[in-house]
Amino acid sequence: MSRSHLPSQENMNKIYQRKPTIPLLLSCVLVATISACSTSKTATDAPSSTETNGQAPVAENAQPTQADAQSDVRKKQLAADIRAREQRNNIAGDPQKRTEGDLASEVRSKLEANIPDGKLTVEAKNADLTISGVVKTQAQLDKIKPLAMQIKGVANVMVKAVIAP
Repeated sequence: MSRSHLPSQENMNKIYQRKPTIPLLLSCVLVATISACSTSKTATDAPSSTETNGQAPVAENAQPTQADAQSDVRKKQLAADIRAREQRNNIAGDPQKRTEGDLASEVRSKLEANIPDGKLTVEAKNADLTISGVVKTQAQLDKIKPLAMQIKGVANVMVKAVIAP
């Protein structure tokens, strides 16, 4: 190839300056940071953190916010979401390790589908979960830990939830 067919140094500099990798990288980091900072909740009126253990939310016009979570269609959707995350993780890395966001989301989905009207918050740190909030019965409270332990990658579960008065 002759020298006349090669791009000039000036044109090469322009090509390198147009690469969108830095803005793309920064936006990915921003999205990951924002999603990692959020707390997974089973209902909009669930506590915002695990520090508000046992404080039942007061609502003037309380209506069931999770009626659809108990339907068979929704339960199947939640189970499919969990399977999809597990398959993605099996392909991408260690099948037993999950990101904190995935763990919290998968456990929240499991609880949402299996505990009617539970107002629970799920926080994950490494493979340890803290679940707090309010449930209606002792049977629901007893189901929290076994349901959470069904999710791959969960090592320990601390249940701070209480039964609503």
